[in-house]
Amino acid sequence: MRTLTLLLAGISLSVLGCSSAQKGAKQDADVDARVRRLLAEMTVEEKVGQMTQITLDPFAKSGKDGHLILDEEKLREGIVERNIGSILNCAGQARTAANWQEIITQIQDIATKETRLGIPIIYGIDSIHGANYVLGATIFPQNIAMAATGNVELMEKHGAITALETRAAGIPWNFNPVLGLARQPMWPRVFETFGEDPYIASVLGAAYIRAQQGDDISKVTKVATCMKHYLAYSVPRSGKDRTPAYVPERELRQYFLKPFAAAVEAGTATCMVNSSEINGVPVHSSTFYLKDLLRDELGFEGFVVSDWADIENLYTREMVAKDRREAVKMAVMAGIDMSMVPYDYSFYDTLAELVKAGEVPIKRIDEAVTDILRVKFQLGLFERPYPVKSMLGDVGTDANRQVNLQAAQEAMTLLKNDGPTLPLAKDLKVLVTGPSANKLSLMNSGWTLTWQGDKEELYPQDRHTILEAIRAKIGAENVVYAEGVAFDHELDIAAAVAAAQNVDAIVACIGEPTYCETPGNIDDLTLTEPQLNLVEALARTGKPVVLVLVEGRPRVIRTIVDNAQAILMAYLPGIEGGQAVADVLFGDANPSGKLPITYPKFSGGFTTYDHKTSEVQSTKGLNEQWPFGHGLSYSTFVYHDLSCDQSELQPGETFAVTVQVENQSDVAGQEIVQLYLSDLVATVTPPVKQLKRFKKVKIEPRQKQTVRFELGWNDLEFIGRDNQPVVEPGEFKISIGELSVMLTVPEFKR
Repeated sequence: MRTLTLLLAGISLSVLGCSSAQKGAKQDADVDARVRRLLAEMTVEEKVGQMTQITLDPFAKSGKDGHLILDEEKLREGIVERNIGSILNCAGQARTAANWQEIITQIQDIATKETRLGIPIIYGIDSIHGANYVLGATIFPQNIAMAATGNVELMEKHGAITALETRAAGIPWNFNPVLGLARQPMWPRVFETFGEDPYIASVLGAAYIRAQQGDDISKVTKVATCMKHYLAYSVPRSGKDRTPAYVPERELRQYFLKPFAAAVEAGTATCMVNSSEINGVPVHSSTFYLKDLLRDELGFEGFVVSDWADIENLYTREMVAKDRREAVKMAVMAGIDMSMVPYDYSFYDTLAELVKAGEVPIKRIDEAVTDILRVKFQLGLFERPYPVKSMLGDVGTDANRQVNLQAAQEAMTLLKNDGPTLPLAKDLKVLVTGPSANKLSLMNSGWTLTWQGDKEELYPQDRHTILEAIRAKIGAENVVYAEGVAFDHELDIAAAVAAAQNVDAIVACIGEPTYCETPGNIDDLTLTEPQLNLVEALARTGKPVVLVLVEGRPRVIRTIVDNAQAILMAYLPGIEGGQAVADVLFGDANPSGKLPITYPKFSGGFTTYDHKTSEVQSTKGLNEQWPFGHGLSYSTFVYHDLSCDQSELQPGETFAVTVQVENQSDVAGQEIVQLYLSDLVATVTPPVKQLKRFKKVKIEPRQKQTVRFELGWNDLEFIGRDNQPVVEPGEFKISIGELSVMLTVPEFKR
């Protein structure tokens, strides 16, 4: 078995924190003993039921005014007669925390009081950017925006608050974090990721897991996490959701496996599987991915849940099984422990038949159920299956809102600022225009109150849209609003142009409509034509144009970049996004975000920052619109005196890198200091550079600060021709900003 340390090449274990294996041995032994005793009492049907997960919809009786009432007879059918072990989702829309507590209480009453063994249900929900299915909860920026903050401590606060507010609703299991790498910008789930870089995804994903689970997930403020979607789901060749990926094993290990290895090291309790396939093999059917790699190599000890209907898809879509019976057998034997069925009992019935026929050995069933029960015991569900009523007051507090506002402000990434144009003076008269200007839903998008995030009426009316926040900032009398266009058609561009004649500056809010998963598939990454036309018409007025990009993936805007004097990337900044945008536009917040993705200039030929030299076929270089790591500030930061405490490195040694960062402006600001490493010659063509460390620092006006990074031998590793991690002798370049120093690895005995 390869060690996990090798798989974590380039990732600081001190950043990742402690693994679940380091928890108290006595506590683990007690849980294992309880699991064995309970398993010995269970029938085949009860075991198979634990492996069955059903969505909430079949149990819904009514949902008047958003208050959901469940049908107890249907619940009894599922829990008592079919022995199901898990329920998920929200039955259409978010509920109040009080309603959630009623729902969970009703479910657990039947599970713990009316079943033979009293095994509680483990309820799961997609709290993707906050407790986004709980009305009134703190809804954070989407993950891509959190990655732009470069703030690990802020990510931990986000994770802790999300866990608290999810558990306050009575829900103990969160289907997050998303650890795919956004290296295919057309993919509609880009905004759920931490960007294109494996190091950032590893560090932020692990920080989130640590914060959500703590040192004891049985605490009523913590939840079990679910790393997803294992593995390489985020790079479909077509750019469309749930479509095939083609990734060589060496590349799989070099990039895509690392965030999952970090999540295992951080102790994630569960894992959700890639809905599609890698190199022609559906991941739900692969023993290599689910056992050899995930369990034997990474050391994962939790349980594995399928994604939505993906066992069925093995015979209805992927065509690797001839029928349901073969699909269920294939998936369970490959390593799926729980099936997100999600609407009926077909998996339960089929698996029970397979076990009784001897086609699926009871040993395999016992393995799966053991892992499921262990997580239920670790969560404390047997002792405390019910919600804590007193926690209702913990949802959406003012303190949590302030953390959320900070996250939205720090995510803001200033891409262009000629003049400088920003910040705008508060005594200016401003035209606000564009389809993203006046809807809360557009700053949140999918996984917000509903699956697609599109029900504007569900959003809290005491939060500001961008338009409302600008009005509040500079006075309604100084703001003119003309929408101009919708996303897919023109409304009245002439009216917007006419309104621009009497203002000092134009704020054009453009981007994407709400979407999530497959409904977000697109055929062209270019921003829609009506929006491009609006900006071009406004530019002809001669008034300064500020673009605010409200989008979940980097839509191509090449033709209008020169029409704007300033461009602010807002991503999907969450409920406090309107306030954060206004704060940055008018100087009450200093932008400090940096792009966690390469922003493409064209709708084809995507290339990531860590590309190979041979991928650049132009004298213009990579020719992206903006590079990975780009982000401007109202402060002026200059780097000095980069140094490394070693000029040569031997196996197993560590080295320290320091750099001085100076704020040469009169404005206090935050800078994300990024350290890159380049292996200049290697037996596998090396990337031009790779991010190895980052740190966010705040520097007062006219002050300097020394930033120190510690790195080790593993940071020099790459996956070699034999698909094994290796460090080769040679020269390495360490870069921060425009500065660089060299490090040599002399010949050594391997």
